[in-house]
Amino acid sequence: MVSCAKLKSTGWVFPTAVLSLYGFFANCRPAEPFLTPYLIGPYKNISEEVVKLLWSSFRESYSSKKLVYWSLWWALATAGYGQVFNYIQLMWDHIEPSSTSSVYNGGVEAICAVVGAAAAFCVGHVKVTWDVWGELSLGVFSAVGAGAVFLIGLTSNIWASYAGYVIFKASYMLLITITTFQIASNLSMACYALTFGVNTFIALLLQTILTAIVVDETALGLDIVTQFIIYGSYYATISVLFLIRGMYTACAQHCRPKQAMDQEQKEEPKVEMPSSDRFCSDHRQ
Repeated sequence: MVSCAKLKSTGWVFPTAVLSLYGFFANCRPAEPFLTPYLIGPYKNISEEVVKLLWSSFRESYSSKKLVYWSLWWALATAGYGQVFNYIQLMWDHIEPSSTSSVYNGGVEAICAVVGAAAAFCVGHVKVTWDVWGELSLGVFSAVGAGAVFLIGLTSNIWASYAGYVIFKASYMLLITITTFQIASNLSMACYALTFGVNTFIALLLQTILTAIVVDETALGLDIVTQFIIYGSYYATISVLFLIRGMYTACAQHCRPKQAMDQEQKEEPKVEMPSSDRFCSDHRQ
């Protein structure tokens, strides 16, 4: 009673509360009638059709070994790049604290963007048989990235760290451009979103695992220098894997007769996706 009297005494609070409650309960209704027939009727089959279509597209997209290798590098390298990008500011602050000295972190990021764009532009004008030399180039430039990350983590000179970061980011932008082109060239246009979405999801999953193990205080909780040593080792592992695979591919392609190579390219599975118009017309029937 005392609380009600206090509410009434405030003037506008009591009627506002009553009207709000009235409006809330007046709009509370049970489930709309269309939900029941939708859930138990033939319309629910559209979900089954979509799932089957996605699964079929997924299998067809990753049926090519070349696409699997390029996608694997995409996921692994993007996860490592995300970690370096997220924690580079802490690394620079550890080398030279911003509170006691002048830093040029923003300028370095701008230079990285320009150099990365230039590298991505130039690679489009390089005539290389990427089916033969692509995996080897992934291994070589991943080794360059690994060396740059080690330089960032082990140096005590801020300018050397800046240089390492520019090299690392430029090499990543160069390779991600090549990788994107190679993945897209082995897909039909209808599968682009699914394939790049799956690759990005795997990359984010790996990045989450790295963060949970290396950074999180409940796990290892390592200091920033040790973190970058681990990230450098991570890229070195990627480099070794793709160097081995790249050398094997290059040797196999040069030792194999040209006629066998042409026959293999003809037998390479191609993805054929039904158009959305066809899917909709089949569903209406």
